[in-house]
Amino acid sequence: MKVAILLANGFETLEGLTVVDILRRAEVQCDTFSLEGNEVTTSHKIKVQSDKNIMGEEIKDYDCIVLPGGMPGATNLRDSERVIEIVKEFNNKKKWICAICAGPIALGKAGITEGKNITCYPGFEDQLGNCNYKDELVVVDGNIITGKGPAAAIPFAFEILSKISEEKVNKVKKAMLFK
Repeated sequence: MKVAILLANGFETLEGLTVVDILRRAEVQCDTFSLEGNEVTTSHKIKVQSDKNIMGEEIKDYDCIVLPGGMPGATNLRDSERVIEIVKEFNNKKKWICAICAGPIALGKAGITEGKNITCYPGFEDQLGNCNYKDELVVVDGNIITGKGPAAAIPFAFEILSKISEEKVNKVKKAMLFK
């Protein structure tokens, strides 16, 4: 499985890079995609070099997309026509769509949350569309995985990895001393 992390300026460091870290520890192909240019600045002013750019067609070859939260990263993802197009296409193909913190607001704008169980950072529920909001750390419904916020970054990443290999989840958890 190939995983694409969508990084917009202002993304939450923990939510974007924890997923990259855990998946790469598990030897899963995980690439970061920027909305423009190659350098992305996190919400905490950390500069990150992305692997690829979202404008290429290559992203369609991936099996999973991840949308981190953080501000204004989540609104930058939500307001990108290209991101919304990709979210809709992945949903139509029943590929994995993962979003954490305020990241799920892009799923709401894409119109894919109808009747789904979804979580997000408190205060963004009104931007999720007509979904069933769940006050839980990580929620899975069909092909959509959502996480509540920065504290959910590790469990969220392990939930994504569990869709690839439960054996790798156990191996990486053990190596990271995560219980």
